[in-house]
Amino acid sequence: MKYTIGGIIIFLLVWHGIAVISNSFFLPTPQETIEAGIKMIDKIKSASTATIGRIVIAFGAAAAIGIPTGLLLGKAEKVYRNIEPCIDFLRSIPATALFPLFMIIFGIGDLSKIIVAGFGAVLIIIFNTASGVMNSGKARVAAAKIHGASIWQIFREVTFWESLPQTFVGLRIAISLTVAIVIVTEMFIGTNVGVGRMIIDAQVVFNIPGMFALLFVAGGIGYVCNYILFRIEKRVVHWTA
Repeated sequence: MKYTIGGIIIFLLVWHGIAVISNSFFLPTPQETIEAGIKMIDKIKSASTATIGRIVIAFGAAAAIGIPTGLLLGKAEKVYRNIEPCIDFLRSIPATALFPLFMIIFGIGDLSKIIVAGFGAVLIIIFNTASGVMNSGKARVAAAKIHGASIWQIFREVTFWESLPQTFVGLRIAISLTVAIVIVTEMFIGTNVGVGRMIIDAQVVFNIPGMFALLFVAGGIGYVCNYILFRIEKRVVHWTA
């Protein structure tokens, strides 16, 4: 913990020094940024609640669909190899490029934001989960077969657990992408409440300290989401520690 705090202190000192030396309107000091954040604290709370709600729903839906689908596709490797080009193609499309399509189909409400974020996340989860299943230890599978385990028992007791490290890699990448997409959609797809909306509002009126404060709020949300998954991974996939 002391190293983390030390890194933060060094970062703040460097930031303060550059801000003072440059004396630029577009680079507030840490103190100015913190003061601006405190002034907006009530709005930040409500905006963060709305943003986190969208992230949880989008990521939860993506995980609920992506993990079982990835497990099944990984088990049926021939099927996965046939549709792998489609998955790779869809993964290569930037989710932001799909904004117009999702707006036309689902409107400009929360549903379109959640679906576009979930779409970006679910493909990553499917890909990593399937890869984890296909790359699970062959020796342990063979040993289970020798001891008379059924296909379902092998899948449940061996393959599933050995795929978890790669599955969590996908989940952690997916949560970061979900946070990014949700905040960007809040900026550009009509919404009244959200961290992304507040960032754009601060930028429009040149409230630079407030904009910096909100950027740190967005980063904090992403960090906390990733850290929660990291702690869950350490408890569930404890044998890799």
